[in-house]
Amino acid sequence: MRIASVILAPGHDPAMRSATSKILHRLAGRPMVHYAVETASAVTGELPVLVTDGDAGQVQAVLSAQAHCVPLTQSPESGHVLLQARDRLATEIDAVLVVYADMPLLSATTLRRLVDSHTRSGSALTMLTVSAGSWSGSGRVMQDSAGRVSAILDELDGAPDQTVAGEHTSGIYCFDAAWLWSHLPSLPAGHKDKFDLSDVVSLAITQGCTVNTLTCEDATECSKISSRVDLAVVESIIRARINRRWMEAGVTLVDPNTIYIDESVSIESDTLILPNTFLLGHTRIGSGCRIGPSSVLDGCEIGNDCVVMMSVLEEAVMEDESDIGPFSHLRKGSRVCSGAHMGNFGEMKNSTLGPGAKMGHFSYLGDATIGANVNIGCGTITCNFDGVRKNKTVVEDDAFIGSDSMLVAPVHIGRGAKTGAGSVVTHDIPAGAVAYGVPARVKREADDPVP
Repeated sequence: MRIASVILAPGHDPAMRSATSKILHRLAGRPMVHYAVETASAVTGELPVLVTDGDAGQVQAVLSAQAHCVPLTQSPESGHVLLQARDRLATEIDAVLVVYADMPLLSATTLRRLVDSHTRSGSALTMLTVSAGSWSGSGRVMQDSAGRVSAILDELDGAPDQTVAGEHTSGIYCFDAAWLWSHLPSLPAGHKDKFDLSDVVSLAITQGCTVNTLTCEDATECSKISSRVDLAVVESIIRARINRRWMEAGVTLVDPNTIYIDESVSIESDTLILPNTFLLGHTRIGSGCRIGPSSVLDGCEIGNDCVVMMSVLEEAVMEDESDIGPFSHLRKGSRVCSGAHMGNFGEMKNSTLGPGAKMGHFSYLGDATIGANVNIGCGTITCNFDGVRKNKTVVEDDAFIGSDSMLVAPVHIGRGAKTGAGSVVTHDIPAGAVAYGVPARVKREADDPVP
């Protein structure tokens, strides 16, 4: 059985009070629309067609090649939203699955149950329902005396000759494709909501077709986002799911309620995440690490057995057994190599701290390459910007940079060279030499006798 999917995506909701399309608001680091697209694709194996009354071009740019985006044109016809999707769907399909982009909690498991139920029933359509006790929306499912679905009514509509089934429709449907395409054009015009498909259900009932229902086991999955309050509630649910998944995978989260992990993050087992920590973007963390407390990692690559304590890292790399913090800052393009240490109140930007190197505290490295086993003394600064361009500092292996040194780039410090405390280095220092002063001058070459 070949199934296609249509995602209905209302663009702007007045309750959001936002110039941004509702479905592009972010949940756990990703635009809301991604959840519906990935879930629908997982169930059908086909690219979904997304119909929106928002900025279809902007949505397509966000989704790239993950879906076909179609702008909704104005039409008085109920069901027009589905007719617009028809030409973009795969040919020779047996069923059409319809979901909403503002229901990001809906799972692939539930949709597969819906499709299976529809297949077994042989009905014109199957709708996903939720228990009336767990649902406050409109769309009551009504039954006739024989127990068959007879209508979908709003809460304010009367139903004197009908029985309430104890369920509400969620708006999620699976349609027989042949029946749907042949009957959509005959729907009446002028429905109040262009994304509401209850008239399609009414048409099937009028024709005497069987309307199959499946109750969603967890009504939370059908939560629809209409306001920023809803957005916050759903975000908390998604983040709780993410945290549980990582704990079940062998990651320790101390106080999960204060730990925020984006959907795109990856963590290896036996890593410890401490409170008030944010793991964002495409961050990758190895095994045996200790991250936090009060740390932010955004788009970082962290090796095995690393320590990050009360620090902020942005698009940076830490190799195995390196550590930073507390109160350190790794900016974009920084790399802390294996076994290196960066202490409190240090900052790096577009720089490499070599294997086994030590950068104790209160130092700044910008556009610098620091070799292996180098000691960066307290208060060391690379003066990398001359007002026009950023310049490079190179410190070779085993060098010793004294406290409060200023390395005025471009400058090159040779292997095993030393600078005295408070030096202002404006010229290259040869390997093994000792330089100090303001400006720093070489006081002893590598082959000079030690006094």
